[in-house]
Amino acid sequence: MSFLIGENMTGGYGKGPDILHDCTVAVDKGEIAVIVGPNGAGKSTAMKAVFGMLNVHTGKVMLDGEDITNLSPQARVQKGMGFVPQTQNIFTSMTVEENLEMGAFIRTDDFSDTMTQVYDLFPILKEKRYQHAGELSGGQRQQVAVGRALMTQPKVLMLDEPTAGVSPIVMDELFDRIIEVSRTGIPILMVEQNARQALEIADKGYVLVTGRNAYSGTGKELLADPEVRKSFLGG
Repeated sequence: MSFLIGENMTGGYGKGPDILHDCTVAVDKGEIAVIVGPNGAGKSTAMKAVFGMLNVHTGKVMLDGEDITNLSPQARVQKGMGFVPQTQNIFTSMTVEENLEMGAFIRTDDFSDTMTQVYDLFPILKEKRYQHAGELSGGQRQQVAVGRALMTQPKVLMLDEPTAGVSPIVMDELFDRIIEVSRTGIPILMVEQNARQALEIADKGYVLVTGRNAYSGTGKELLADPEVRKSFLGG
């Protein structure tokens, strides 16, 4: 079984209609798994379902062999989930370093080694550690958000559109950093609008359409699939 799996999930927000329909996404240790698809396909909804932010009527979520379907998002963080939402994911009035310290809120041990690792991974954050996060560029803010999630020492990292609204150069840099995080052994489940670029770094990919799995396979397989290319990657 995969290290993290949202299996056969059907559900939606509150009492509204179901957005996900028998949807499955998963990631294993050492992998980057990406969820792609058109606008309104349910990509972020699938991610939020795995994190416990909406009602899953059927299906289950398993983390490291444990059924966590009924746990709150806070309890899932305690179990080892790191989640970076697409927006409002940093404290703009705090410094970079204060943001990272906030990420260690669930820890009772000395987290200075983890802080050093984050600064090694994102050197620009070390350079700007006493600056208010609200003064940073979009790409640097995303590095703060990812760094803060890493401060919890997560067993798995979930990123909701980490490259939204940044330039192509910054996107490439963020993807490089995400690959580096993956190389430390942390599995990464990621929702991305930039489907082609995301699949190029993905070990595993899921194409969702109207909340359902339309295609799945390795990143290379999906990039090579003529139907996927025609429908979702611009030919």
